[in-house]
Amino acid sequence: MVKQLDYHMMREIFSRFQAQEPEPKGELAHTNAFTLLVAVALSAQATDVGVNRATHTLFQIADTPQKMLDLGEAGLIEHIKTIGLFRNKAKNIIKLSRILVEEYDGEVPNSRAALQSLPGVGRKTANVVLNMWWGVPAQAVDTHIFRIGNRTGICPGKDVDVVERAIEDNVPADFQQHAHHWLILHGRYVCKARKPLCGTCLIRDLCQYEEKNL
Repeated sequence: MVKQLDYHMMREIFSRFQAQEPEPKGELAHTNAFTLLVAVALSAQATDVGVNRATHTLFQIADTPQKMLDLGEAGLIEHIKTIGLFRNKAKNIIKLSRILVEEYDGEVPNSRAALQSLPGVGRKTANVVLNMWWGVPAQAVDTHIFRIGNRTGICPGKDVDVVERAIEDNVPADFQQHAHHWLILHGRYVCKARKPLCGTCLIRDLCQYEEKNL
């Protein structure tokens, strides 16, 4: 495993990310906390593009927990059947919508523990919602971040929990809010799994990846 980069290198890396994209945004379409929660839950083992295609009409019809319950599981499936694991996801979304209506007055809670208590909502989903909707510097580690973290030395770790802690412990505080978005976008478009675009990478001189594709 590569070694954790030191503070000065981390500062330089995230300064470059910030200069390139000062306000990085997630790519899942949403209009409120509830639609964001649903979109993130749907995105597991699916692409953001595929989720956005499925939710374009869905969120016009069901953008609150009560409207989702009114639509029902069968109605929801009709909208999301192009997404992987759609039956299980539909079940969970209807269940969490009912809990939000009955226990939270139809509002999405803003605590990690409460979010993770909802059906189908894991730590990564909770962290995305906390970060994107409430501005909490929570770090949602997906496959892109896990790969980049271990390739570059930005946040190495044997599992997603260790990588998450490495980001929290080693990324300078003033970059924490946007750290996971910069890393996701870098992994999606530059530091790709099979053919990383090392020749055009803005941090290639600081990266520890030994098999650079130059």
